[in-house]
Amino acid sequence: MRTDESVEENTVCHPVIDGELLLIRKQRGLGAGKIVAPGGGVEPGETPRAGAIREVEEELCVTPTGVEKVGEIDFHFRDPSEDDDSLFVHVFVADGIEGTPEETPEAVPRWAPADDPPYEEMWVDDRIWLPHLLDGRTFTSRFVLSDDGESLVEYDVSLDVAFGD
Repeated sequence: MRTDESVEENTVCHPVIDGELLLIRKQRGLGAGKIVAPGGGVEPGETPRAGAIREVEEELCVTPTGVEKVGEIDFHFRDPSEDDDSLFVHVFVADGIEGTPEETPEAVPRWAPADDPPYEEMWVDDRIWLPHLLDGRTFTSRFVLSDDGESLVEYDVSLDVAFGD
């Protein structure tokens, strides 16, 4: 679904363990103050899966296990025909972690019931795609958000997409 190779590649990884979702309160950068999944940029020469694992390790001092790709999100923060702050995000789920989550300068760990995520403190698009991840479905999606990221301009989601390794 990726449309532009110049768009910044990112990852998010959602550890879901015993009905609990490991999230973070973002301390800095895009989304500071929001509840989000651990994640960040893919470094040169790094696979998206390796980037997702590294980001969880850096942000929470734990290593995710059983990491599987479940989605792709093409984000735009204004009209995609303009020069905008677009992101392409590889979405992963993990079925376990090694270690105990710790607060870091980037993130404060937060556990939430997987059947009741704190959507009111998350990005507006999470209400649309996160339920599919939690239901075990794969997806590709495209979201156009307002410049401040607080409202949806438009979106589309395709479900049950196959991803290779």
